[in-house]
Amino acid sequence: MGRRRFSGLEVTLIVMFTLMSVAALVLIVLFVTGEPGIIKDETTEVFVPQCPNISLAERVDCFPDAGASKLRCEQRGCCWSPLDERNVPWCFFSTNHGYTVESVELPNPYSKSLFPLSLSIYPALPLMGSPSNENIWHSIMFLFFLIPSICPSVFITSDHSSPISNTLELTKNPFGLIVRRKENNKVLFNTTMAPLVFADQYLQLSAKLPSHNIYGLGEHVHRHYRHDTNWKTWPIFTRDGFPNGETHNLYGHYPFFLCLEDESGKSFGVFLINSNAMEVTLQPAPAVTYRTIGGVLDFYILFGDTPEQVVQEFLLIGRPVIPPYWSLGFQISRWGYGNLSEVQQTVERNRAVALPYDIQYTDIDYMEDKKDFTYNKVSFSELPQFADYLHEKGQKYILILDPAIATSKRVGDAPYGSYDRGTEKNAWVTESDGKTPLLGEVWPGETVFPDYTSQSCIDWWIDEYEQFSREIKHDALWIDMNEVSNFKKGSTKGCADNNLNYPPYTPKILDEVMFSKTLCMDAKQAWGNHYDVHSLYGYSMVLATEKALQRVFGRNRTLMLTRSSFPGVGKYSGHWLGDNAANWNDIKWAIPGMLEFGLFGVPYIGADICGFFDDCSEELCRRWMQVGAFYPFSRNHNAEGYKPQDPAVFGLNSMLVESSKHYLRIRYTLLPYLYTLFYKAHTTGETVVRPVMHEFYSDNATWTVDRQFLWGKHLLITPVLDPVSHHTQKNSTFCSPTNQMERLADRRKYVDMHLPADKLGLHIRGGAILPTQKPDVTTTYSRRNPMGLIVALDDNNQAAGELFWDDGDSRGIVCKCTGVEMNKQHADEAKCKARGCIWEVRGDTDELQNVDMLSVPIQPSTSEVKNTSSGITVDITRNKKYRSSGRPDSPDIDTIRVKIHYHSSDMLQFKIWDPATDRYEVPVPLSVPAAPETDESKRLYKVEVTPNPFGIQVTRKRTGTKIWDSSVPGFTFSDMFIQVSTLLSSEYVYGFGETEHPTYKHNLSYHTWGMFSKDQPPGYKMNSYGVHPFYMGLETTADAHGVLLLNSNAMDVTFQPTPALTYRTVGGILDFYMVLGPTPEMVVQQYTALIGRPVLPAYWSLGFQLCRYGYANDTEIADLYRDMRAAGIPYDVQYADIDYMDRQLDFVLNPKFAGLPALVDRMRGESMKFIFILDPAISGNESHYPAFERGKAQDVFIKWPKNISDEIVWGKVWPDYPNVTVDESLDWDTQIELYRAYTAFPDFFRNRTAAWWHQEIQDLYNNLKFDGLWIDMNEPSSFVHGTVGGKCHGNPLLENPPYMPPLESQHLGLNHKTLCMNSEQILSDGKTVRHYDVHNLYGWSHTKPTYDALLNVIGKRGIVVTRSTYPSSGKWAGHWLGDNNASWDQLYKSIIGMMEFSLFGISYTGADICGFFNAAEYEMCLRWMQLGSFYPYSRNHNGKGNKRQDPVAWNSTFAEASRDVLNIRYTLLPYLYTLMFEAHTKGSTVVRPLLHEFVDDKTTWDIYKQFLWGPALLITPALNQGARSVDGYVPNARWYDFHTAKDVGVRSKMLSMPTPLDHINLHIRGGYILPWQEPQDTTYYSRRNPLGLIVALSDNQTAQGSFFWDDGEGIEDMRTKKTLWVVCISFNQSQSSWVVLSSGHRDGGSAKWSQEQTCFGGTFTPRKRKHQIQY
Repeated sequence: MGRRRFSGLEVTLIVMFTLMSVAALVLIVLFVTGEPGIIKDETTEVFVPQCPNISLAERVDCFPDAGASKLRCEQRGCCWSPLDERNVPWCFFSTNHGYTVESVELPNPYSKSLFPLSLSIYPALPLMGSPSNENIWHSIMFLFFLIPSICPSVFITSDHSSPISNTLELTKNPFGLIVRRKENNKVLFNTTMAPLVFADQYLQLSAKLPSHNIYGLGEHVHRHYRHDTNWKTWPIFTRDGFPNGETHNLYGHYPFFLCLEDESGKSFGVFLINSNAMEVTLQPAPAVTYRTIGGVLDFYILFGDTPEQVVQEFLLIGRPVIPPYWSLGFQISRWGYGNLSEVQQTVERNRAVALPYDIQYTDIDYMEDKKDFTYNKVSFSELPQFADYLHEKGQKYILILDPAIATSKRVGDAPYGSYDRGTEKNAWVTESDGKTPLLGEVWPGETVFPDYTSQSCIDWWIDEYEQFSREIKHDALWIDMNEVSNFKKGSTKGCADNNLNYPPYTPKILDEVMFSKTLCMDAKQAWGNHYDVHSLYGYSMVLATEKALQRVFGRNRTLMLTRSSFPGVGKYSGHWLGDNAANWNDIKWAIPGMLEFGLFGVPYIGADICGFFDDCSEELCRRWMQVGAFYPFSRNHNAEGYKPQDPAVFGLNSMLVESSKHYLRIRYTLLPYLYTLFYKAHTTGETVVRPVMHEFYSDNATWTVDRQFLWGKHLLITPVLDPVSHHTQKNSTFCSPTNQMERLADRRKYVDMHLPADKLGLHIRGGAILPTQKPDVTTTYSRRNPMGLIVALDDNNQAAGELFWDDGDSRGIVCKCTGVEMNKQHADEAKCKARGCIWEVRGDTDELQNVDMLSVPIQPSTSEVKNTSSGITVDITRNKKYRSSGRPDSPDIDTIRVKIHYHSSDMLQFKIWDPATDRYEVPVPLSVPAAPETDESKRLYKVEVTPNPFGIQVTRKRTGTKIWDSSVPGFTFSDMFIQVSTLLSSEYVYGFGETEHPTYKHNLSYHTWGMFSKDQPPGYKMNSYGVHPFYMGLETTADAHGVLLLNSNAMDVTFQPTPALTYRTVGGILDFYMVLGPTPEMVVQQYTALIGRPVLPAYWSLGFQLCRYGYANDTEIADLYRDMRAAGIPYDVQYADIDYMDRQLDFVLNPKFAGLPALVDRMRGESMKFIFILDPAISGNESHYPAFERGKAQDVFIKWPKNISDEIVWGKVWPDYPNVTVDESLDWDTQIELYRAYTAFPDFFRNRTAAWWHQEIQDLYNNLKFDGLWIDMNEPSSFVHGTVGGKCHGNPLLENPPYMPPLESQHLGLNHKTLCMNSEQILSDGKTVRHYDVHNLYGWSHTKPTYDALLNVIGKRGIVVTRSTYPSSGKWAGHWLGDNNASWDQLYKSIIGMMEFSLFGISYTGADICGFFNAAEYEMCLRWMQLGSFYPYSRNHNGKGNKRQDPVAWNSTFAEASRDVLNIRYTLLPYLYTLMFEAHTKGSTVVRPLLHEFVDDKTTWDIYKQFLWGPALLITPALNQGARSVDGYVPNARWYDFHTAKDVGVRSKMLSMPTPLDHINLHIRGGYILPWQEPQDTTYYSRRNPLGLIVALSDNQTAQGSFFWDDGEGIEDMRTKKTLWVVCISFNQSQSSWVVLSSGHRDGGSAKWSQEQTCFGGTFTPRKRKHQIQY
């Protein structure tokens, strides 16, 4: 067979195949060895880099990854030129690198600036992998939007763009883009400086910029707001990291910067929409280089004439959300609350210092094992009620949720429903297979990660959140750890080796591993690979959470706070700057951070005040609280393991607390302005926190200012950010916060600001009008206050401003946005008020304080001032050229008489009235001296009358202190509105009531307190049962004075920080009495000498007492009595509430209590006492009811004026109709309508009413014995408003006067829950008066007839306890503090209440121990029993429907602890009784504030959580849940622990006192002798035990004391009664030396003395004869 021959074609193919095989082999070798190889072919073009001759600043790095060398640089076709510094690139691009344009399809010049380019790549080798297309010809759709400054769109798909021919130049070889500003042809963004690199996983673009003024890019810690362009590289990739000042990538992803071009203000922004990991390098050219490892290059260029315009343009991503108003309040959080008690302690201590404070957070501590949608049912068992607890005081609650969901089961191996349901819905991020949930580890342990880009996950998240919100009520949501954070690298399995987890190039991110502290990059989500969407994780969680919040909160606005963010997040959420640290760097760096997020469209921004990590020093925290008061998001938050740092923890009187309160009050004052700024951000995109540069860009010194910032245009904040308070800052045309709001003369220069430890710099820009509002402790309350304006005139005497106002809460905003402009030459009150504004007559004198609403001053003219040795008389006439008070229904009184009486050396009276009209005057008799003090040298005071403006000035002669100065504008005297203001001698003011006050010392920051007696349980700013227009003022010299306004009409008082005080009343006259002290104790003695000394109660009434509204029958009382006796708990008095009455009818016994008379007799026979309740309202619907029939016959009930009707003014109170069965399931108003009888109200002013009341009490006693009476509901209270049917006859202005004080239910009028104001009453002299005038005296008028009847009927002293009081009520009765709540805050507030009633001359006082409303909690009730054992009036009492809370209702431990502390009380009753006697005879206080004894120690001026019995027993109770130690102040004296007799060894300082659950801290003051007696179950038996003395020696080994003893219930006049005194004058170690002063006493023989006395601080063997007491 012959050889086969190949054809020519076959030969050709074989040759070609051989050649290709050789080439392939060479390429394989080159690939394997990595060695360079060149196929030499004379026809093949060799790439030779063309290295440019450019400045170092313009080099663009061609080798950004590690390992650059000359060889490797040249392999990339780049230029190599090493230097002696490393920050400048040694390997940089050649000019012939990159792409060239082959073709371009230019669109219409005004169409979208989006066009296709065909690019060919230069033959240089690629930097990272292959080019994006292996074909030599490559078509790229280059996305480049040019946004002009007029663009209003908020959508990213905006059509608004500039003509390309005017703004964009395309260079073809090499490819580049040049962006110019069309009006001046200035180049802004020039990419021709370096080539475009576009590979699959590496994209790079550089651009030269026109200036170094570059701001933005994030999220990082930038130490300064303006970027350093000296070769700084910033990675961008969301990461759970620490903001420690390095170049680390942090929580958010923001490839956006703003560039200020020059002094013209013209600016532009550059936004790259790309979510892949990237880095941005800034270099000195100036230039910017982007390197990203995926996606596309999608740039937006935004033009603005100002920096502020650029921000507005950038918000094409979405305008910021407008947060709810309350979210602008101050907020407290902590990671590390061990239990809910710790949270509540935090809340209570900050409430106690009156800190403005709206929001409390709980971090992951509240969760069960840190699992989402759970709560710890042990340590946070009461969490479902926590929001209600906060809401009661106008506060809000925010909780945290993290994305990671635990895979483990719940406690007790219970299923974790959230995980199970999410698994069913395929809600998790998966591994690369798209099926297996990726497992990681976060706080709860092993976790899965929700894929919020999946609709099924979104649905799951919404459902879980909705379900959880039903279980735990809260107001907003904080989402964290959503970068997404994972404590494992990638997953529990690690990550696969592929180009997603290990890409060809990794930007300079923290750890330089893509999946470090997050998920594997090849994990799958609905939106794509995690590699591409990692930085969108937080954004997608925000979107899902927004839907969940809408589901739960509906039309109400709420708040979301996210840690991870991306452009557009600001539409839905705020952000905080992450886990900072307590150091001076982080307080500085927070300002650039806030300014940057202002650029990014997230204005609700702030840093963790005082730092998250590390313990914060007091100085740093104080300075941080100052500046943090001006963060839009103002929250103090720190981490587990570090000391608490909420303001109050630094101490009640600390500079930090006072400084924090000061600046938070300013914040709250300015919240209307801040809220308006947020509205502007929401609607126009303006910044809230604003760089100074944005307003003063023409001043190049502002370009680098980042230690100051603005609120909007007008408020400049200059904080102290270093530990040295010397601070030099720059300002422009701003007003200085001096006392007179003076204009600063300096401009465009740095000035020295004196900023001491408690101050920062605040300046208002001239030309601004800032809306303000009187601040309060929460926005709930502040929004109810009057609004004002701060007007800061510019050089042209003009100002302008804006106010946005809505309900602050609704999603659908209903706005009232008022623009305000004022020109000083043309403004007047009418124009101002016509615009709905407040006309400021007189500026305030404190730094940035609110503008108070002041009437135009009357500025009366005065006639001749008549001075005599006994006083001053002057008539004043209204100057009619000024407007009236502006209340047509309350005409001004033109001529007024002023009479000043010098009653004594230490008391004066000034009375202002209308001499032409018989106006109502208070019919309460006062005890004034029979003769005035006419010797001027003996008077402690000097009085002057000023003519213009009219005023009275009272000066303490010894010190020159003005203690009263009403010569200020605003004095008004009209028929139904009287107002007078006075400057005060200091900010230390105490008193006014009856209202629940959060501190004993008043807060003078624009607080108004209404006074009008009302059936209103204690509550903040709620006028309650009594009226006491009396205050004590402390002067800076430590002298004290007291002022009484004897006026019984509805009124209010307003404090101002000046300090100043304004009285407003709706009737009567102004009748002031002033006592001069000069000590606090002398003030009370002088005041009670005027109004009447406190009653001396029966000795037995100092024993412990039990009561309950809700006893079902007498058997319950008998059982209680039995159990108390069995437990051996001291107990003297049992009560019956209205349950004992038949259908709540006074004087009628309930058949269910038929055995009560016998029980009472038995108990009284066993030494017990019994007290019954009586209400004033008498039923008129009975067929036979003697009390009503006799009262009607004797005409004792309040009626209408005779010219209207002779009918009774009917109300409804507790009495029921006859023959009805009350359905208590019905709502309250329905029950009143269906079941409550008509009731008549006795007019106790009438003499015949007193006789009738006496007879009814006598008849009751004849059938049911008692020892005291409790009178209630005597404000008077009615369950209908005005009268049955609601129609009040007569003048409607009496029900709703022209001026209505800020009372509870103010809008419903004065007759709310009481009688019609036009009801007529008749005084004892026969004069008729309106209830309008004497309403506040009803309880007062009820008290004396009750006291007189009690004494007459029982023939002994007894006790009366009344709810409604007025000055001098204490002469006849004691008082309890009303229907309080079973809550921890009521413990310390009861101390404040008792100290105030000590001022008011009512010594026998106390609160319902363990609370009246709501169920008491064990620990709280036990602590309250300890505290209540030292109430003068010690009664445990609670309300119907709540569980029992008496000492035997709990367990034996509780009973034993109660017995022990009551035994201490009973031991000390002789001392307490002596104090009561001294109050009765001298007017001394019983419950005594520390400042009364230690007034020279100003620390005591603010103390209200401790108190004294008299001068010598200091009580320091535990007042907070979980407390096992108490910080108590030890005044400057020797003090002995009562329990151990040991000297505590410290003085004038706070002492941490151990306080186990069965212990209360008691200390006896050295130098005093306290009488004591061995305790027994009742005082009847204890009085028969031996008496003893506790002798507590002073430093000089002496002691003194007093002791009063009588039969304990006689009704003779105590001041003429024989008394017994024992006084110890001195003592030393060698002998006891006693001096005993005594007087004869018929009962003295019953006093048996122990032979062993107790000596604290020494020892003695008393000689028996020295202890004999002579009678």
